[in-house]
Amino acid sequence: MEKKPFVTYEKAQEIINQIPTPFHLYDEKGIRENARKLKQAFAWNKGFREYFAVKATPNPFILQVLKEEGFGVDCSSYTELLMSKACGFTGEDIMFSSNVTPAEDMKLAFELGANINLDDITHIEFLERVAGKIPETICCRYNPGGSFAINNSIMDTPGEAKYGLTPPQMTEAFRTLKAKGAKHFGIHAFLASNTVALEYYPKLARILFELAVQLNKDTGAHIKFINLSGGVGIPYRPDQEPNDIIAIGEGVRQAFEEILVPAGMGDVAIYTELGRFVLAPYGHLISTCIHKKHTHKEYIGLDACAANLMRPAIYGAYHHITVLGKEAQPCTETYDVTGGLCENNDKFAIDRKLPKIEIGDVLAIHDTGAHGFSMGYNYNGKLRSAEVLLHEDGSFGMIRRAETPADYFATFDFTGLFIQKEDVQE
Repeated sequence: MEKKPFVTYEKAQEIINQIPTPFHLYDEKGIRENARKLKQAFAWNKGFREYFAVKATPNPFILQVLKEEGFGVDCSSYTELLMSKACGFTGEDIMFSSNVTPAEDMKLAFELGANINLDDITHIEFLERVAGKIPETICCRYNPGGSFAINNSIMDTPGEAKYGLTPPQMTEAFRTLKAKGAKHFGIHAFLASNTVALEYYPKLARILFELAVQLNKDTGAHIKFINLSGGVGIPYRPDQEPNDIIAIGEGVRQAFEEILVPAGMGDVAIYTELGRFVLAPYGHLISTCIHKKHTHKEYIGLDACAANLMRPAIYGAYHHITVLGKEAQPCTETYDVTGGLCENNDKFAIDRKLPKIEIGDVLAIHDTGAHGFSMGYNYNGKLRSAEVLLHEDGSFGMIRRAETPADYFATFDFTGLFIQKEDVQE
């Protein structure tokens, strides 16, 4: 597929005139259209709900857009719970999936009435001790172990993952939770990441649907929902085909009709947590070329770095790059596109064919709408960038300002040090 930016050179320059690069830019129109398509794909299930993973893009303005589209939120920490509460998500709008969970996180999730997804069988006693009781609705995360394969191709290895309960533990957990007052149960699993295989969700659904039937038979537990979590990916590379979410939803429906309905479990709600699928394609990291270097290779130096987008540095992940305003020019040059960190892996692209780039050119790095800004950090004293939302009518607004040196120094207590606090407030 051809990867085109959702912003023109002219619009990018209009934004840059007010908000200097680098910044993450989000496309509200694309987000809303994709959200509605996801809901359409699972409209056959009366209780369907998408729980957007806050960790993917933790910004209240983005969460508000998704709230307006009927989404809930998936939280994994105390601060994500606080943000969700501040955005008006309450009770079963919230899915709380955590591991190695601090007591204060679990307590807040319980107080908010969230759907709590237990990662370990020992968390039953932990939740009861922290919250004082087991809620009537409770979920457990399932890990079947071994490897997860589609058409004899290994997609991932759940047996190596730190998450979830084993098959025997699921049965024991449901019996224990039921004895402690739980009345409604959920099942959650995440067995592969960022797949562009249409078969992934339907196969995962069959595994969980069969598990649900068996747990219902063995324990008498009422299965209220099955959370297929994330894993449906996006085509980061131009040679990849995008997932057809309508076809995926149909595959899950067929499994639902074949397994759950005959077992008298046609009332089970289907939940998803497709943060990457929902948002990643609708984010760009907008950056300016500030240096060119000619040594053993040709280097393009940007005013952004891995602190703004770390996926290429830590995963070797591919992110497509468009030189805005030069979309029609031939890709005649071969560049390493780098940031300014004191690390040689601070590269957005290696040996990438691009049009000839000059200092001052504006580059759009694609597919940063999820796990982009959120994975940022302050190594080398680099400051996190601004975030900007491009509205459906073409207007735009800053939804997070860029950090300043004052922000970087704000958590230090300078009392008694020779450094003057005023010197670092610029």
